[in-house]
Amino acid sequence: MILTADLDHCREAIRTGSYSFHAASRLLPAAVRDPALVLYAFCRLADDEVDEGDHKRRAVLSLQQRLDAIYAGQPKDAPEDRAFASVVEEFEMPKALPDALLEGLAWDAQERRYADLSGVRSYSARVASAVGVMMCVLMRVRDADALARACDLGVAMQLTNIARDIGEDARAGRIYLPLDWLEEAGMDVDAFLHTPEATPDVRRMARRLLAEAHRLYLRSEAGVPALPRPSRMGIYAARFIYGGIGTQVRRAGYDSISTRAHTSTAQKLGWMGQAIVRTGVSLITPQSPVLHARPLDEVAFLVDAASHQGKPQGRTAALLDVLAQLQRQDSTVGQTSNPA
Repeated sequence: MILTADLDHCREAIRTGSYSFHAASRLLPAAVRDPALVLYAFCRLADDEVDEGDHKRRAVLSLQQRLDAIYAGQPKDAPEDRAFASVVEEFEMPKALPDALLEGLAWDAQERRYADLSGVRSYSARVASAVGVMMCVLMRVRDADALARACDLGVAMQLTNIARDIGEDARAGRIYLPLDWLEEAGMDVDAFLHTPEATPDVRRMARRLLAEAHRLYLRSEAGVPALPRPSRMGIYAARFIYGGIGTQVRRAGYDSISTRAHTSTAQKLGWMGQAIVRTGVSLITPQSPVLHARPLDEVAFLVDAASHQGKPQGRTAALLDVLAQLQRQDSTVGQTSNPA
């Protein structure tokens, strides 16, 4: 049982920190909305600590310890941790799912760059699709096809975020554009990070990201009717609201360097209305065969983790390796800053 005070804390964190999700969550039934708010609050807290903190490696290692404590039934004495521990127990949340998010945040701490679109999708799988699959678990959905479409939605949302934030990321020394796209355009990565400009080549990259996102948004829609009826409206709302962010980038001529796309409250209300209509249509429309499309290769491990409720698996070798790298790097920095 989630404590009322902890739930109120999580609700406020999402209300002020994630306007898009807060808007979409209002259309979810309370039985899903409350644990979803807890899930997003915990994930948002983890992301913010890694993204905005001065010690990113240490933040990831701290998150590892917090997750281990939660799954050991001894959460840190903090509202998000206590509430998430309750969600983990109530819904039997596979540890592989928050571990996937942990791995994505570890990649951020390493300032990893991605050679191609598949690499960007792999990153998106961890920081976004993992959350989408956890949402399915909160809806008591473990069907592999529905999970695969939830993963499509997560990747689409993250690609939209990347397209919107090209300039903001570059000014912070980050780049999520596929490096082979820059190579094709004859662009030097470091020069772009030093002086990001909305050149025709960069605009084309934003357009390519949004084209891939649009393809995956369309695929994801086939999975919504596989969800419990009371939850469909909120998921459609999330799809349309995030899709609307991409529309704003398009209207700016794919320039996300000199401007950052924003959506208004009126627009969000319009997309929520669109979600209501689409939910009604889904009740009388035959099931789409797209529901059964194979999952993206990059998200298959998430589908497998959530659809097979067998013996809990340990952390993957890849995650253990990246955590060990961060531990060594953090120790080295500590020894350098505190000489004997």
